Amino acid sequence: MEHLIYSNLKKQEISGIRKFTSMLVDYPDAINLTIGQPDFPTPNHVKESAKQAIDQNFTSYTPNAGILELRNAISQFYKEKYGLTYNPQDEVVVTHGASGAIMAVLRTILTEGCEVIVPAPVYPGYVPIIEMFGGVPVYVDTTSTYFVLTAELIEKHITERTRAIFLCSPANPVGTIIEEEQLKEIAKLLKDKEIFILSDEIYSELIFEKTHHSIASFEGMRDKTIIINGVSKSHSMTGWRIGYTLAPTYISKEITKVIAYFLSCESSISQSAALEALTAGKDDAIEMRNEYKKRRDLVYSRLVSMGFDVVKPEGAFYIFPSIKKTKMKSFDFCIELLKEQGVATVPGSAFSNYGEGYIRISYAQPIEKLEDAMNRLEKFMEKFK
Repeated sequence: MEHLIYSNLKKQEISGIRKFTSMLVDYPDAINLTIGQPDFPTPNHVKESAKQAIDQNFTSYTPNAGILELRNAISQFYKEKYGLTYNPQDEVVVTHGASGAIMAVLRTILTEGCEVIVPAPVYPGYVPIIEMFGGVPVYVDTTSTYFVLTAELIEKHITERTRAIFLCSPANPVGTIIEEEQLKEIAKLLKDKEIFILSDEIYSELIFEKTHHSIASFEGMRDKTIIINGVSKSHSMTGWRIGYTLAPTYISKEITKVIAYFLSCESSISQSAALEALTAGKDDAIEMRNEYKKRRDLVYSRLVSMGFDVVKPEGAFYIFPSIKKTKMKSFDFCIELLKEQGVATVPGSAFSNYGEGYIRISYAQPIEKLEDAMNRLEKFMEKFK
Protein backbone atom coordinates (compact mmCIF):
# COMPACT_ATOMS: atom_id res chain seq x y z
CA MET A 1 0.00 0.00 0.00
CA GLU A 2 3.01 2.27 -0.18
CA HIS A 3 1.64 3.88 -3.35
CA LEU A 4 -1.13 5.45 -1.25
CA ILE A 5 1.27 7.60 0.75
CA TYR A 6 1.23 11.31 -0.04
CA SER A 7 3.57 11.74 -3.02
CA ASN A 8 4.84 15.20 -2.00
CA LEU A 9 6.01 13.65 1.26
CA LYS A 10 7.48 10.48 -0.22
CA LYS A 11 9.86 12.35 -2.49
CA GLN A 12 11.42 14.16 0.46
CA GLU A 13 14.55 12.82 2.10
CA ILE A 14 15.95 13.29 5.58
CA SER A 15 18.16 16.38 5.84
CA GLY A 16 21.73 15.95 4.63
CA ILE A 17 22.83 17.25 8.03
CA ARG A 18 20.98 14.46 9.81
CA LYS A 19 22.29 11.88 7.38
CA PHE A 20 25.84 12.89 8.07
CA THR A 21 25.51 13.27 11.83
CA SER A 22 23.97 9.80 12.07
CA MET A 23 27.32 8.44 10.89
CA LEU A 24 29.04 9.82 13.98
CA VAL A 25 27.88 6.80 15.99
CA ASP A 26 30.86 4.98 14.50
CA TYR A 27 33.23 7.77 15.55
CA PRO A 28 32.50 8.40 19.24
CA ASP A 29 35.76 10.27 19.80
CA ALA A 30 35.36 12.68 16.88
CA ILE A 31 35.21 16.43 17.47
CA ASN A 32 31.69 17.26 16.40
CA LEU A 33 31.47 20.53 14.46
CA THR A 34 28.13 19.64 12.87
CA ILE A 35 26.01 20.80 15.79
CA GLY A 36 23.39 23.41 14.94
CA GLN A 37 22.55 24.28 18.50
CA PRO A 38 24.17 26.20 21.38
CA ASP A 39 26.52 24.20 23.61
CA PHE A 40 25.54 26.26 26.66
CA PRO A 41 22.98 24.92 29.15
CA THR A 42 19.60 26.61 29.41
CA PRO A 43 19.99 29.40 32.03
CA ASN A 44 19.24 28.20 35.55
CA HIS A 45 16.55 30.80 36.24
CA VAL A 46 14.67 29.59 33.15
CA LYS A 47 14.83 25.98 34.29
CA GLU A 48 13.64 26.98 37.76
CA SER A 49 10.62 28.76 36.32
CA ALA A 50 9.65 25.54 34.51
CA LYS A 51 9.95 23.57 37.74
CA GLN A 52 7.70 26.09 39.47
CA ALA A 53 5.13 25.79 36.71
CA ILE A 54 5.00 22.03 37.27
CA ASP A 55 4.75 22.44 41.05
CA GLN A 56 1.93 24.93 40.58
CA ASN A 57 0.10 22.47 38.29
CA PHE A 58 0.34 24.68 35.24
CA THR A 59 -0.02 21.56 33.13
CA SER A 60 -3.20 22.07 31.13
CA TYR A 61 -4.03 23.19 27.61
CA THR A 62 -3.30 26.82 26.83
CA PRO A 63 -4.91 29.10 24.23
CA ASN A 64 -4.04 27.99 20.69
CA ALA A 65 -1.93 31.11 20.10
CA GLY A 66 -0.12 30.70 23.43
CA ILE A 67 -0.60 32.19 26.88
CA LEU A 68 -1.19 35.93 26.77
CA GLU A 69 1.60 36.59 29.27
CA LEU A 70 4.12 35.05 26.86
CA ARG A 71 2.67 36.88 23.87
CA ASN A 72 2.97 40.12 25.86
CA ALA A 73 6.59 39.28 26.62
CA ILE A 74 7.34 38.54 22.95
CA SER A 75 5.74 41.83 21.91
CA GLN A 76 7.69 43.78 24.52
CA PHE A 77 10.94 41.99 23.63
CA TYR A 78 10.64 43.01 19.97
CA LYS A 79 9.68 46.56 20.86
CA GLU A 80 12.62 47.00 23.20
CA LYS A 81 15.21 45.18 21.10
CA TYR A 82 14.22 46.09 17.54
CA GLY A 83 11.74 48.95 17.75
CA LEU A 84 8.79 47.00 16.33
CA THR A 85 5.30 47.05 17.82
CA TYR A 86 2.92 44.08 17.57
CA ASN A 87 -0.36 43.63 19.42
CA PRO A 88 0.00 40.55 21.66
CA GLN A 89 -3.73 39.91 21.45
CA ASP A 90 -3.91 39.18 17.73
CA GLU A 91 -0.51 39.65 16.05
CA VAL A 92 1.65 37.20 18.01
CA VAL A 93 1.40 33.40 17.79
CA VAL A 94 3.44 30.90 19.84
CA THR A 95 4.61 27.93 17.79
CA HIS A 96 6.48 24.63 18.07
CA GLY A 97 9.91 26.18 17.75
CA ALA A 98 10.89 28.27 14.73
CA SER A 99 10.57 25.11 12.63
CA GLY A 100 6.93 24.85 13.69
CA ALA A 101 6.50 28.50 12.79
CA ILE A 102 7.86 27.87 9.30
CA MET A 103 5.46 24.95 8.89
CA ALA A 104 2.46 26.94 10.11
CA VAL A 105 3.29 29.98 7.99
CA LEU A 106 3.81 28.01 4.78
CA ARG A 107 0.61 26.04 5.36
CA THR A 108 -1.15 29.38 5.76
CA ILE A 109 0.06 31.10 2.59
CA LEU A 110 0.88 28.41 0.00
CA THR A 111 -1.33 27.03 -2.72
CA GLU A 112 -0.45 24.46 -5.39
CA GLY A 113 2.14 25.71 -7.87
CA CYS A 114 3.03 29.03 -6.27
CA GLU A 115 6.72 29.92 -5.95
CA VAL A 116 8.84 30.72 -2.92
CA ILE A 117 12.21 32.40 -3.41
CA VAL A 118 14.94 31.02 -1.14
CA PRO A 119 18.58 32.09 -0.80
CA ALA A 120 21.09 29.37 -1.67
CA PRO A 121 23.01 27.79 -0.02
CA VAL A 122 19.85 27.36 2.02
CA TYR A 123 18.84 26.09 5.46
CA PRO A 124 17.47 22.58 4.71
CA GLY A 125 14.28 23.13 6.70
CA TYR A 126 12.67 25.42 4.12
CA VAL A 127 12.48 23.55 0.83
CA PRO A 128 10.93 20.23 1.93
CA ILE A 129 8.04 22.02 3.62
CA ILE A 130 7.53 24.29 0.62
CA GLU A 131 7.29 21.21 -1.60
CA MET A 132 5.12 19.20 0.80
CA PHE A 133 2.55 22.00 0.72
CA GLY A 134 2.56 22.15 -3.08
CA GLY A 135 4.85 25.13 -3.50
CA VAL A 136 7.83 25.44 -5.83
CA PRO A 137 11.17 26.55 -4.36
CA VAL A 138 13.10 29.03 -6.50
CA TYR A 139 16.77 28.99 -5.57
CA VAL A 140 18.80 32.20 -5.73
CA ASP A 141 22.53 31.64 -5.95
CA THR A 142 24.17 34.02 -3.44
CA THR A 143 27.74 32.79 -3.88
CA SER A 144 28.61 35.85 -5.98
CA THR A 145 27.36 38.32 -3.34
CA TYR A 146 29.22 36.89 -0.35
CA PHE A 147 26.16 34.80 0.57
CA VAL A 148 23.81 37.79 0.93
CA LEU A 149 20.40 37.87 -0.75
CA THR A 150 20.16 41.27 -2.48
CA ALA A 151 17.33 43.17 -4.16
CA GLU A 152 19.04 42.76 -7.52
CA LEU A 153 19.15 38.98 -7.15
CA ILE A 154 15.55 38.81 -5.94
CA GLU A 155 14.25 40.90 -8.84
CA LYS A 156 15.69 38.46 -11.40
CA HIS A 157 13.67 35.60 -9.90
CA ILE A 158 10.26 37.23 -9.37
CA THR A 159 7.46 35.91 -11.59
CA GLU A 160 3.69 36.18 -11.59
CA ARG A 161 3.66 32.99 -9.49
CA THR A 162 5.92 34.31 -6.70
CA ARG A 163 4.04 34.02 -3.41
CA ALA A 164 6.79 34.58 -0.84
CA ILE A 165 10.48 35.26 -0.25
CA PHE A 166 12.55 33.84 2.59
CA LEU A 167 14.98 36.22 4.24
CA CYS A 168 17.30 34.72 6.85
CA SER A 169 19.55 37.10 8.74
CA PRO A 170 21.87 36.01 10.26
CA ALA A 171 21.86 33.08 7.88
CA ASN A 172 22.37 29.37 8.34
CA PRO A 173 24.74 27.92 7.01
CA VAL A 174 26.87 30.97 6.21
CA GLY A 175 26.56 33.37 9.16
CA THR A 176 26.05 36.45 6.97
CA ILE A 177 23.58 39.25 7.66
CA ILE A 178 21.49 41.46 5.39
CA GLU A 179 22.49 44.99 6.35
CA GLU A 180 20.17 47.96 6.76
CA GLU A 181 20.88 49.53 3.35
CA GLN A 182 20.42 46.17 1.62
CA LEU A 183 17.10 45.66 3.40
CA LYS A 184 16.05 49.15 2.33
CA GLU A 185 16.63 48.21 -1.31
CA ILE A 186 14.65 44.97 -0.88
CA ALA A 187 11.81 46.95 0.71
CA LYS A 188 11.81 49.40 -2.19
CA LEU A 189 11.61 46.50 -4.66
CA LEU A 190 8.77 44.71 -2.88
CA LYS A 191 6.75 47.63 -1.56
CA ASP A 192 4.08 47.50 -4.27
CA LYS A 193 4.16 43.77 -4.92
CA GLU A 194 1.73 41.21 -3.50
CA ILE A 195 4.49 38.99 -2.14
CA PHE A 196 4.85 37.80 1.44
CA ILE A 197 8.20 38.20 3.16
CA LEU A 198 9.13 35.40 5.56
CA SER A 199 11.78 36.92 7.80
CA ASP A 200 13.60 34.16 9.69
CA GLU A 201 15.22 36.01 12.59
CA ILE A 202 16.03 33.06 14.85
CA TYR A 203 19.67 34.21 15.20
CA SER A 204 18.80 37.90 15.70
CA GLU A 205 20.37 38.04 19.17
CA LEU A 206 23.62 36.50 17.94
CA ILE A 207 25.04 39.31 15.78
CA PHE A 208 28.57 40.32 16.67
CA GLU A 209 29.73 43.79 15.62
CA LYS A 210 26.57 45.15 13.99
CA THR A 211 22.87 45.61 14.80
CA HIS A 212 19.93 43.48 13.77
CA HIS A 213 17.36 45.12 11.52
CA SER A 214 14.06 43.52 10.56
CA ILE A 215 12.58 44.04 7.10
CA ALA A 216 9.27 44.71 8.86
CA SER A 217 10.61 48.05 10.11
CA PHE A 218 10.80 49.55 6.61
CA GLU A 219 8.03 51.52 4.92
CA GLY A 220 5.30 49.34 3.45
CA MET A 221 6.78 46.09 4.74
CA ARG A 222 4.97 45.40 8.01
CA ASP A 223 1.71 44.44 6.34
CA LYS A 224 3.32 41.74 4.20
CA THR A 225 6.05 40.47 6.55
CA ILE A 226 5.84 37.43 8.80
CA ILE A 227 8.64 37.41 11.36
CA ILE A 228 9.78 33.99 12.59
CA ASN A 229 11.80 33.73 15.78
CA GLY A 230 12.09 31.77 19.02
CA VAL A 231 14.15 31.12 22.12
CA SER A 232 16.14 28.12 20.85
CA LYS A 233 19.28 29.97 19.79
CA SER A 234 19.08 33.12 21.90
CA HIS A 235 18.53 31.28 25.19
CA SER A 236 19.93 27.83 24.42
CA MET A 237 16.48 26.26 24.60
CA THR A 238 16.36 24.04 21.51
CA GLY A 239 14.63 21.16 23.29
CA TRP A 240 11.95 23.34 24.84
CA ARG A 241 10.42 23.89 21.36
CA ILE A 242 9.12 27.42 21.64
CA GLY A 243 9.08 29.69 18.62
CA TYR A 244 6.74 32.44 17.55
CA THR A 245 5.49 34.55 14.68
CA LEU A 246 4.85 38.27 14.51
CA ALA A 247 2.51 39.32 11.72
CA PRO A 248 -0.55 41.47 10.95
CA THR A 249 -3.87 40.24 12.30
CA TYR A 250 -5.17 39.02 8.94
CA ILE A 251 -2.26 36.57 8.76
CA SER A 252 -1.89 35.74 12.44
CA LYS A 253 -5.50 34.61 12.81
CA GLU A 254 -4.98 32.06 10.03
CA ILE A 255 -1.67 30.86 11.48
CA THR A 256 -3.53 30.32 14.75
CA LYS A 257 -5.99 28.02 12.97
CA VAL A 258 -3.10 25.90 11.70
CA ILE A 259 -1.71 25.63 15.24
CA ALA A 260 -5.15 24.79 16.59
CA TYR A 261 -5.79 21.88 14.24
CA PHE A 262 -2.24 20.57 13.85
CA LEU A 263 -0.98 20.90 17.44
CA SER A 264 -3.71 22.37 19.66
CA CYS A 265 -1.13 24.42 21.60
CA GLU A 266 2.47 24.37 22.78
CA SER A 267 3.64 22.87 26.06
CA SER A 268 2.43 24.93 29.00
CA ILE A 269 5.67 24.19 30.86
CA SER A 270 7.83 25.33 27.95
CA GLN A 271 5.73 28.47 27.58
CA SER A 272 6.38 29.30 31.24
CA ALA A 273 10.11 28.84 30.68
CA ALA A 274 10.02 31.04 27.56
CA LEU A 275 8.16 33.74 29.50
CA GLU A 276 11.00 33.82 32.03
CA ALA A 277 13.59 33.82 29.22
CA LEU A 278 12.08 36.83 27.44
CA THR A 279 11.51 38.90 30.60
CA ALA A 280 14.03 38.30 33.39
CA GLY A 281 16.39 36.73 30.85
CA LYS A 282 15.92 39.15 27.98
CA ASP A 283 19.69 39.82 27.90
CA ASP A 284 20.85 36.24 28.51
CA ALA A 285 22.16 36.01 24.95
CA ILE A 286 24.83 38.68 25.49
CA GLU A 287 27.25 36.43 27.37
CA MET A 288 26.79 33.62 24.85
CA ARG A 289 27.16 36.01 21.93
CA ASN A 290 30.46 37.33 23.31
CA GLU A 291 31.78 33.79 23.58
CA TYR A 292 30.66 32.92 20.05
CA LYS A 293 32.52 35.97 18.77
CA LYS A 294 35.77 34.75 20.36
CA ARG A 295 35.22 31.36 18.76
CA ARG A 296 34.39 32.94 15.40
CA ASP A 297 37.60 34.94 15.50
CA LEU A 298 39.67 31.85 16.32
CA VAL A 299 38.16 29.62 13.62
CA TYR A 300 38.16 32.34 10.96
CA SER A 301 41.79 33.30 11.54
CA ARG A 302 42.91 29.67 11.50
CA LEU A 303 41.02 28.93 8.27
CA VAL A 304 42.52 31.99 6.59
CA SER A 305 46.00 30.98 7.73
CA MET A 306 45.46 27.56 6.14
CA GLY A 307 44.61 29.19 2.83
CA PHE A 308 40.84 28.66 2.78
CA ASP A 309 38.64 31.10 0.86
CA VAL A 310 36.04 32.00 3.46
CA VAL A 311 33.53 34.77 4.21
CA LYS A 312 33.79 36.07 7.76
CA PRO A 313 30.50 35.39 9.58
CA GLU A 314 28.71 38.34 11.18
CA GLY A 315 26.35 36.32 13.32
CA ALA A 316 24.99 32.90 14.36
CA PHE A 317 27.67 30.23 14.99
CA TYR A 318 28.50 28.85 11.55
CA ILE A 319 31.27 29.40 9.03
CA PHE A 320 31.24 28.16 5.43
CA PRO A 321 34.72 27.79 3.93
CA SER A 322 35.30 26.82 0.31
CA ILE A 323 37.07 23.52 -0.38
CA LYS A 324 37.05 23.95 -4.17
CA LYS A 325 40.85 24.06 -4.29
CA THR A 326 40.95 20.42 -3.12
CA LYS A 327 38.95 19.30 -6.20
CA MET A 328 36.91 17.05 -3.90
CA LYS A 329 33.15 16.77 -3.51
CA SER A 330 32.06 18.17 -0.17
CA PHE A 331 30.63 14.84 1.03
CA ASP A 332 33.85 13.00 0.20
CA PHE A 333 35.92 15.72 1.86
CA CYS A 334 33.89 15.46 5.07
CA ILE A 335 34.10 11.66 5.09
CA GLU A 336 37.88 11.66 4.70
CA LEU A 337 38.33 14.39 7.31
CA LEU A 338 36.22 12.37 9.72
CA LYS A 339 38.03 9.09 9.06
CA GLU A 340 41.56 10.47 9.01
CA GLN A 341 41.44 13.20 11.64
CA GLY A 342 38.29 12.61 13.67
CA VAL A 343 36.71 15.97 12.84
CA ALA A 344 33.04 16.04 11.83
CA THR A 345 31.76 18.85 9.61
CA VAL A 346 28.72 19.12 7.33
CA PRO A 347 29.03 18.83 3.52
CA GLY A 348 27.95 22.00 1.77
CA SER A 349 25.76 19.86 -0.49
CA ALA A 350 23.41 19.42 2.48
CA PHE A 351 22.38 23.03 1.83
CA SER A 352 21.36 22.53 -1.83
CA ASN A 353 23.49 22.06 -4.92
CA TYR A 354 24.67 25.64 -4.50
CA GLY A 355 26.52 24.58 -1.36
CA GLU A 356 28.67 22.07 -3.22
CA GLY A 357 32.33 22.97 -2.90
CA TYR A 358 31.95 24.18 0.69
CA ILE A 359 31.68 22.71 4.18
CA ARG A 360 29.82 24.05 7.19
CA ILE A 361 31.66 24.28 10.48
CA SER A 362 29.70 25.00 13.64
CA TYR A 363 31.75 26.75 16.31
CA ALA A 364 29.21 25.98 19.03
CA GLN A 365 31.97 24.15 20.89
CA PRO A 366 34.44 25.25 23.61
CA ILE A 367 37.59 27.07 22.48
CA GLU A 368 39.81 24.13 23.46
CA LYS A 369 37.91 21.75 21.18
CA LEU A 370 37.93 24.25 18.34
CA GLU A 371 41.70 24.69 18.64
CA ASP A 372 42.17 20.93 18.53
CA ALA A 373 39.81 20.64 15.54
CA MET A 374 41.65 23.37 13.64
CA ASN A 375 44.99 21.65 14.32
CA ARG A 376 43.58 18.41 12.93
CA LEU A 377 42.10 20.16 9.91
CA GLU A 378 45.44 21.82 9.20
CA LYS A 379 47.15 18.45 9.31
CA PHE A 380 44.51 17.04 6.95
CA MET A 381 45.01 19.90 4.49
CA GLU A 382 48.75 19.26 4.21
CA LYS A 383 48.13 16.54 1.61
CA PHE A 384 46.61 19.11 -0.77
CA LYS A 385 49.68 21.34 -0.84
